[in-house]
Amino acid sequence: MHNSKTKTLKIRTSERRSGLYALFGALLLSLMVAGGAWSCSDDENGESDGGSQGAENDAPDSGDSDGDSGGDGDSDGDSDGDAPGDEDDAPVERAACELVPEGFGPAGTAEITVEVVASGLSVPWSIGILPGGDLLVTERYGAVGRVRDGELVEPPVATIDIDPEGEGGLLGLAMQPDFETNRLFYTYHTEDDPSGAFNRITRWSLAEDGLSASVDRVVLDGIPAGRFHNGGRIRFGPDGFLYIGTGDAIDPDSSQDTMSLAGKILRIDEDGGVPSDNPFPGSATWVYGVRNTQGFDWLDDGTMVMTDHGPTGRPWENGREGHDELNAALPGDNLGWPDTYACEEAEGQLPPSMVWFEAMPPGGTAIYRGSEVPEWQGDVFIGVLGFGEQEIGHLHRARLNETF
Repeated sequence: MHNSKTKTLKIRTSERRSGLYALFGALLLSLMVAGGAWSCSDDENGESDGGSQGAENDAPDSGDSDGDSGGDGDSDGDSDGDAPGDEDDAPVERAACELVPEGFGPAGTAEITVEVVASGLSVPWSIGILPGGDLLVTERYGAVGRVRDGELVEPPVATIDIDPEGEGGLLGLAMQPDFETNRLFYTYHTEDDPSGAFNRITRWSLAEDGLSASVDRVVLDGIPAGRFHNGGRIRFGPDGFLYIGTGDAIDPDSSQDTMSLAGKILRIDEDGGVPSDNPFPGSATWVYGVRNTQGFDWLDDGTMVMTDHGPTGRPWENGREGHDELNAALPGDNLGWPDTYACEEAEGQLPPSMVWFEAMPPGGTAIYRGSEVPEWQGDVFIGVLGFGEQEIGHLHRARLNETF
């Protein structure tokens, strides 16, 4: 955000405003395509107008942004759904993958008001909402800031020595579910270590005056780091466990190793232990076959909705490009990377619900549970970082069909 003061502007949901996704993109700027496994509508009553449509699997001449990616604007608040993994024993019916062949979908018609909440931030990546309405904000270059009444409080609550190389740095932030009583929060950052960079989850204690924080403990260490693909989103799930999105750290094969921390959604307890009901005994892995996720949330039935960045044509990815993903995943699912991408299918691997031919790339992902726009209840929102000709970030809205 580059504005120097708070302002309000009314825009159509199809308009795109640079930087809004990066921190406080509270509502939406664009709708996704209708039909198939995921659908959307620009009707005021929110009814879907599409059915399933077929698509080709040709590779596009595009890719995700392997550079200075910012955050998404979603908060770390807990979802209100059932505990993940509570599905019954019946086989899960999955819809066919749908490829969006061009662009990002039809324009919406609902008018929304966008307000700049704070400015003067350096690559804001994640936010946590404090009791009373103040915000904790991670800035990728190492500061945990506090926003109060629209102003960034100086000095920062905490400053972390980070590895500044590539896409790493200070990324995710999550408030402990009992924060009001224990004042604990968590961060995900890339550690600058002489023996080689790695990503770390740290638990912090916020001082009573809210102006400083001290390290409580390192919760998880040794998450592989690379110049690209560090993941970084952390959130407490509706079951009270901490979920961590990691990238493959440019070692694609690690995504298929369930004992590796790279290329995964991980699930641990608040102290870093592996829950006994994780799908792979002794492993933090919850979902694998991931390239570089930066956003996920949960449906009311416990299904995880997550996005993943498609490849960029680099040699270690066999020249494949584009095809950012939207997935609906259950515990133990293999999303296929690097064996498959786009809408490709293979035995034991789950294809995406939706794939974009043109690179977005997707940042944070959240289910809308607000009350301001009732017709958006339960819809999926994606902070889009922007790339190439679509370099201006915007927000997408997706609606789920009963089968995804």
